[in-house]
Amino acid sequence: MKERTAQMRWEARTQGPLLSLAVAFAVAYSVPIVAPGADTWVHRLCTVTEWAVWAAFAADYLVRLALAPGRWLFVRSHPLDLLAVALPLVQPLRLLRLVSTLLLVGRRARMAPQITLTTYVGGAVVGLMMFGSLAVLRVERDAPGGNIKTLGDAVWWSFTTMTTVGYGDHAPTTGLGRLLAVGLMISGIALLGVVTANIAAWFISRFERDDAEERRQTALLEALTTEVKQLRAEVARLSGTEAGASVPGQAAAPSSSPRS
Repeated sequence: MKERTAQMRWEARTQGPLLSLAVAFAVAYSVPIVAPGADTWVHRLCTVTEWAVWAAFAADYLVRLALAPGRWLFVRSHPLDLLAVALPLVQPLRLLRLVSTLLLVGRRARMAPQITLTTYVGGAVVGLMMFGSLAVLRVERDAPGGNIKTLGDAVWWSFTTMTTVGYGDHAPTTGLGRLLAVGLMISGIALLGVVTANIAAWFISRFERDDAEERRQTALLEALTTEVKQLRAEVARLSGTEAGASVPGQAAAPSSSPRS
């Protein structure tokens, strides 16, 4: 119990700083793509920032693993966290750092008690669209025969891909770009399912609440009706008793005084 309390205390303390680091990662990932002609030191700083953020999340995972009451149980119950930590070590691609950091950020964001489902889904949609646009632009911008050349093209493509509309006016031509498209489509379908389920659950809970209120009002009305009937019966009984007592000849005759 003491170890679990330490783990929960660590997660609560590091929640804000890690999410702030995630914002720094977003900036570091975006700058070289949006401004490819920036100075070399800018690109180098962005690369160092990306690795530093990933290292911070990896260290967070290791600390939580050390503080967990059952380490093997922690590993089995957090497979995506382990995958996100190990993924960039397999092949140091920039895209793998992006995927792993998104997984780690999403995991910690879901653990935040103050973040509701609607906020998380909205943030996930915006984040996936932004990073998907930047990633596909980086991959497709210099590809021979590619038609995603600007950030506007990339954002439009990400939006139509996540919503599974797919107009076909912009499409990736490289294998990595098509892999990104598959990921965006799966993520879009999953998020759409979450939104649909959330809306359906809201309607169901609203209908159940209205039905419970209607049943409560019906029961209250029935109770009032029963009480009124009882009061009317009691009034009728009392009225009958008073009427019977006032009938002539039913009252006792007054006693006469003795004759002298």
